Amino acid sequence: MKIVAVTACPTGIAHTYMAAVELKKTAQQLGIQIMVETQGAMGIENQLSIQDIGKADIVLIASDIEIEHRARFTGSKIHCVTIEEVLTDPISVLNRCKALCA
Repeated sequence: MKIVAVTACPTGIAHTYMAAVELKKTAQQLGIQIMVETQGAMGIENQLSIQDIGKADIVLIASDIEIEHRARFTGSKIHCVTIEEVLTDPISVLNRCKALCA
């Protein structure tokens, strides 16, 4: 399974990056391929390409704000969660993504 994800929070500092780390760590434990774009105080980092998005089974948006360039994901299967959900139960978030693709 391949997931592309975007993390973003209102201040774009700690939680954006903490969520990205949790998703990467948990995905590795579950045998899921994941690429994570962060939209934080430093702007967009690790920006997902159209090719990355096209190869993904699902787009995970972990955000408490409207993300930039959301139109890139039009036509993709999208699952939206809060940053808090990722930080408190990343296994559940990724398992829901798997279930949505089954």
